[in-house]
Amino acid sequence: MQLNNQGINGAENRRKWAEKGYRLPEYDREQVSALTRENPFWIHFGAGNIFRAFQANVVQKLLNEGVLDRGLVVVEGYDYEIIEKVYRPHDDLNILATLKADGSIEKTVVGSIVESYILDREDADGYERLAEIFSKDSLQMVSFTITEKGYQIMDAEGRIFPAVEKDFAAGPERAESYMGKVTALLYQRYLHGAKPVAMVSMDNCSHNGDKLYAAVTAFAEGWVKNKLAEEGFVEYINDRNKVSFPWTMIDKITPRPDGSVEEMLSKDGVCGQTPVVTSKNTYIAPFVNAEECEYLVIEDSFPNGRPELAKGGILFTDKETVDKVEKMKVCTCLNPLHTALAVFGCLLGYDKISEEMKDTELRKMVEIIGYREGLPVVVNPGILNPKEFLDTVLNDRIPNPFMPDTPQRIATDTSQKLSIRFGETVKAYLASEERNVSDLRLIPLVFAGWLRYLMAIDDEGNPFTLSPDPMLEIVCPYLEKVTFGMGDEVEELLQPVLKNQSIFGVDLYEARMAESVCEYFKELIAGAGAVRATLKKEVY
Repeated sequence: MQLNNQGINGAENRRKWAEKGYRLPEYDREQVSALTRENPFWIHFGAGNIFRAFQANVVQKLLNEGVLDRGLVVVEGYDYEIIEKVYRPHDDLNILATLKADGSIEKTVVGSIVESYILDREDADGYERLAEIFSKDSLQMVSFTITEKGYQIMDAEGRIFPAVEKDFAAGPERAESYMGKVTALLYQRYLHGAKPVAMVSMDNCSHNGDKLYAAVTAFAEGWVKNKLAEEGFVEYINDRNKVSFPWTMIDKITPRPDGSVEEMLSKDGVCGQTPVVTSKNTYIAPFVNAEECEYLVIEDSFPNGRPELAKGGILFTDKETVDKVEKMKVCTCLNPLHTALAVFGCLLGYDKISEEMKDTELRKMVEIIGYREGLPVVVNPGILNPKEFLDTVLNDRIPNPFMPDTPQRIATDTSQKLSIRFGETVKAYLASEERNVSDLRLIPLVFAGWLRYLMAIDDEGNPFTLSPDPMLEIVCPYLEKVTFGMGDEVEELLQPVLKNQSIFGVDLYEARMAESVCEYFKELIAGAGAVRATLKKEVY
């Protein structure tokens, strides 16, 4: 069975797919493509797994039901090979393998993506089409899943990246950075009548809309200052009746393509599903494996109207509620638990998150972090119940043995995550008249565990490879002089890291947590087996 337009069309081909349990698109994809080309309503930047597994599948369902009559346009601005090697060979079709906790697998051929492009000026025809899409009256939403790093225009020291500085001087016609080109396309929309649109970050980071707004505004102001764009462009971006930057909260686990899923597809007779490793080290396949559970909560701010995505399960609400949901998930009910498991999973030699939930100490650790330390300071957002959300995470989602997620993947960029995933809870305790930061036992243990992880030596004394993280070159040198069995002298070595608010969200000395982190760290470096021994001692 071929995953392309020809391979899924025709009665005989459709019968073969159906016999193997695949649900095919139930709409006229050619007609949907034609209508989309004429009047696109949604263009998305970031062609990775979560987009294919979540947003594209929601649109597919609504196309099947006749709620929508147009599909999605996707753009990849970082790794062009994703489009060239995964999307286009399969006519923008992909297979979604939904891995359920009961062991069953739902197999769907997703066809809602009907146009795919790279964000490259050298692809003249493609870039011209993107400019055309941005000038269309019909465009309602420009969305993003490009990771939090995609919005950054400055380095850790607060210096503007050279490529961004170059774009400020080059102007919208010659911008080459990712956000520079995005802002240049938005400038096209301004020049074609200052038409309204929602710029919607769907990345898994706090106040994501503000991050997108800050990046776009920086380019606009830079160009206006250099007289390379009309002054009205900045006014356009700042007018929420014209351009909005809604906050969102997204939650769906989409691990890297798993070998067992590839094997299943091969046995079914589906051709060409071998994963690709691009020159930028993206590991991607024509299929996506993902969990069943999913949440997308969006601030309902759409100046040009919006499609009926609520009928596909997406929740629309006000900004304050999005903030509460985001903090509930990112600061307490999922992300901190994942990070804790990632750090200690790497130290204890695990290669699957689900297997860690069978470990008595690790399971108890995340239960305490979630129920005992985090949940008491969570504000109930109303549209989702925090305890029920946490129950689902701990009892169904993370333990799902059919979800091939790894601690090594989740440990990526941990330095960028700690301030939100744990720092916000610490701040809540510091601000509370009823609670004391000294009541937090396992959050400081996770901080100490991360420092122990940075030594790149597991609990048995064996070296391992640290996951990618932009702060490794800054923080790892502080750990180089640490050896097993060291005592009080470690605090002097660690002090610069412990005071780094950008990592922990607070200065751990000012928060009165540095001492407990150091004590835990000394226990964790006592020798081989010290990580396990410390966990056994602390998770009571």
